[in-house]
Parts: sequence; C-alpha cells; structure tokens
Amino acid sequence: MLREQKTAKVGCRYEGMLETKSNNGARSMVTLETAEKDGANKLLEEILHRDNLNIAYLRVKRNGGAPGIDGMTVEEMLSYLKKHKEELLASIRGGWYKPKPVRRVEIPKQDGGKRNLGVPTVIDRMIQQAVAQVLQPIFEPLFSENSYGFRPGRNAYQAIKKAEEYYKQGYVRVVDIDLAKYFDTVNHDILINRLRKEIKEEAVISLIRKFLKSGVMINGIVNKMQEGTPQGGNLSPLLSNIYLTASDQMLESRGHKFVRYADDCNIYVKSQRAAERVMTSCTKYLENKLKLKVNQEKSKAGSPLRLKFLGFSLYKTGKRTGIRPHGKPIEKFKSKIRQLTTSRKQAKPIAEILKSIKNYTIGWLGYYSIANMSSRINTLNEWTRRRIRQIFWKQWKKPSARFENLKRLGIPKRKAWEWANSRLGYWRIADSWILHRSLTNEYLASIGYDDIAKRYEALHSNY
Repeated sequence: MLREQKTAKVGCRYEGMLETKSNNGARSMVTLETAEKDGANKLLEEILHRDNLNIAYLRVKRNGGAPGIDGMTVEEMLSYLKKHKEELLASIRGGWYKPKPVRRVEIPKQDGGKRNLGVPTVIDRMIQQAVAQVLQPIFEPLFSENSYGFRPGRNAYQAIKKAEEYYKQGYVRVVDIDLAKYFDTVNHDILINRLRKEIKEEAVISLIRKFLKSGVMINGIVNKMQEGTPQGGNLSPLLSNIYLTASDQMLESRGHKFVRYADDCNIYVKSQRAAERVMTSCTKYLENKLKLKVNQEKSKAGSPLRLKFLGFSLYKTGKRTGIRPHGKPIEKFKSKIRQLTTSRKQAKPIAEILKSIKNYTIGWLGYYSIANMSSRINTLNEWTRRRIRQIFWKQWKKPSARFENLKRLGIPKRKAWEWANSRLGYWRIADSWILHRSLTNEYLASIGYDDIAKRYEALHSNY
C-alpha cells in the first residue's frame, strides 16, 4: 500500500507532479530549488507568500462556518498552523499536498428540492482562499461588464438595477435560463483548458485540479468527483465565473442585453418571439459547448414584471417602473415569522422571540431594502405585531391571568374581565381593539420589537 509522502526528495518525481508517461522513473532536470530561482513557480510563491496567507487566514476565520470532515474548527486553525505551517507549505511546493474530501451538506430550496453544498476543511478553505486572492486580479479584466456575482465592487443590487434599465429601454421580455445543478456539473477538462490560457504554471494548475478532484464524503463514504466544483468552497465562485465567461462572450458577440449573477442569467429582448428564439440558441450553446444541463421546466421566457430574478421582479404603474420583491420572498418572510412565533408546549420568553425576529428581519431587510415596498412593508409590520400579540394571549392562558395582565396594561376592570373570558379565537383576539390598546406599538417597541417599517425607510433612503 502507498502511504502519504511526508518529505520532498529534490530532483525526484512523485505523485501529484505533472509529467508524461515517457518520463516515468526519470530524474527531473529542473529541481524545486532551480525552479524557484528561475522564477518558474512565481505565481505559486505569490499564493504562498506570508502576507497573502495571512489575509486568507483572517477571511476564513471571519467567515466562520462549520468544520470539514476532520472536525477542525476555525478557532483551532491557528494552533494547527503554528505547528504544521512549514510542513504544509513544503507539501504544496513539493506537489504532494492532497486536499481532503469535502463534507456534503444538503440545503432545502424553496421549490422543495435540495441544494448540495460541499464543506472543505478549514485548512483547505484557507489554501483555496489564498489561490483565489491571487487569481482574481488575473481574470477580473477578462470578465464581462454584465457579470455581477462574486466580483469585487459588484453586487445583486447593481444587477437588478441593470435589469430595470434594460426594461426602460424597451427590452420588455426576458429569457431566464436555469442551469440544473450548475456547480455539480462543471466540466473539469473545459475549465482547466480555460485556466491554462492565463496561467502558465503547471504547479498552480495541478493544485486547482486537486481541489476539483478531492472528492465528496456522503454518509462516511468518499465519492470521486469527475465533474463539478463544489458550491461552498472558497475557490468555487471564481472558477464559476471563469467557466461562464465563454457564455458571456457568446452573448456579447451576438449583441444581446443580459445580466448574469453567478449561474443566474437573464437575457433581455424586445419580443416574445425573440425570447423563444434566444432560449433555443442559448440552450444549444450551453449544452453542446459547455456540457451543462439546462432545466427545461424552470427555464422561462416571459415578462420581467412576473418572473423572479435574484429574489426581485419589476413593476410598472403608468409611466413609472421600479423594483419590488417577488411574491416568493414575501411568503418566505411570513413563513419564517410564523415559525418564530408559533407557540410550542413550552413557550419561549417573549424577549427571546423578539430577539430572533429582529435578527431575521435585519438580514431580510438588508437585502430587500433596495426595493420599493413602503405599503407592503407596513402591512408586514402590522401582521408581525399581530403575531406577537397572539403570543401574549396564548401565554397568558387562563382567564385570571388575562384579566390581571389586561388591568396591569391599563384596561378598565369591567372590560378586562369581559375580554379575559372571551371565546374568540387567538388570531381574532390578536387583532382586537383590546390588545391594540393594551399591547400598544409603543409598548412592543419598549420590550424589544424592532419596527421593520422604520428600519426599511432608513435603509431605503440610502439608495
């Protein structure tokens, strides 16, 4: 059996180095030392430079995340590196560094399906981050102006704003092409060939290939990877953009208006007939040239006023066009609030529930605050307050407790007794005048409710 090699033997070939079969067993004419002196591994040394690795370490630590298959956490990473840093660097330079398989995690999707994520070990995440930091500036000038995902200085807001701009210019039909399990179906040979056009160091190409081939652990069994770049790795977003740049160039050569964010791409045209024609031609290109699979059921050609892009859609009232959240994110918001406010056998303290609601709504509004939704957010605000008032009524339970609490909150004794014995359902009581007068908006704010309407107005005013 072969065991993992721990030390480099200068001048000798070993597994992981790219040599032809005809050289099998032959002594290399270029040793690691001479390669470094001649600058042959200049890019690799830039990746392994102390400053670059320090930045990569800090980013991985800041991002946190779950451990990989070895169980090492981001907090344990520093102590490991202090002991094994030189050994790790020698293994990468020598060519016998072997990334561990990623841990498979399945994330539920809104449509009922599941998204496969791959969680690398924290050390592999750091090395991937170091590689991405050096390669990003090399490939960034080659990327399309219409690509907004995972690029410095670009975001989803700019992408949806560009979509709005195209609509105002008369491109009132959109081709929404859905790639089935894109990150799991990237063709390794095509990707490596695209990398080789800009990267001339085989040591770097070999390192990237090892990440692509590292495998995935599912239920304790390691499965080899013949294609794909696991979604969840630090290098995957950059490789994703490199792979789809060919598609961007094709669209630009044909004069199309489009917006791409990672694997989400919308192409804007002026008629439904043109949309259907573009759908056919782009599907053919993606499947034949890039070996990707287009999901025919989810891919659509229609109006951007109805179709969802990055959680948003457009709206038109008279001559005014704007951005709004799509209906699905609104339903997801309400579903999450229901989950947080649904009483169980042992109800959580109100303060804990309000804190959970605040944490969720801060993130939700942080993303969707670009949209025009003042009336919608006011409705959601009142609906959320109603859910909270319902929690109070449920937790008070007995008529005696309801009577005492209503009195404490300023309700006259007679009315407090009358409502404490009401047989109306929880949801109806939650919207009654008695709880609006006792559990006022001001009172809810005083105990920790974060007014989402006020937060939205403050965030939206920045756009």
